[in-house]
Amino acid sequence: MKIKVENVMTKEPACCTPQTRLAQVAQMMAARHCGSIPVVENKENMKLVGIITDRDIVCRSLAQGKNPLELSAADCMSSPVVSAVRSGSLEECCDLMEENQIRRIPIVDEEGCCCGIVTPAHVARHAKTQDVAQVIKHVSEKSEEPSRVAAAGR
Repeated sequence: MKIKVENVMTKEPACCTPQTRLAQVAQMMAARHCGSIPVVENKENMKLVGIITDRDIVCRSLAQGKNPLELSAADCMSSPVVSAVRSGSLEECCDLMEENQIRRIPIVDEEGCCCGIVTPAHVARHAKTQDVAQVIKHVSEKSEEPSRVAAAGR
């Protein structure tokens, strides 16, 4: 029996827009106890346009000597973003996470609107132990040339 993504994902994750200030993004992460926030075109249509992680904020602002209080999500987010479809299987979702070396993957509906997120914790609760180990191993391997897309969620 295939496990569906929609049955394991966090539904209706906190989302921001490209214009959201980084301080507000960080506050959302702290309030939700999470390390990533999907970025949507606007809160009305929820069209996924990127993702921003705690690591993105550090590496793309502080580490480059930029003041994060002067930046928005658009300045640090990863885009285009790798996503999975809610009607897909957890196995397909894990394959995408492994192939792209990402730990957090936004989930979209048929129209490309953000409706969830899957993390290794979701995988751990619903997959076989050996599958969990494989996903963690593959997303943690160092790639030779990290891209802006592959860097999301590392």
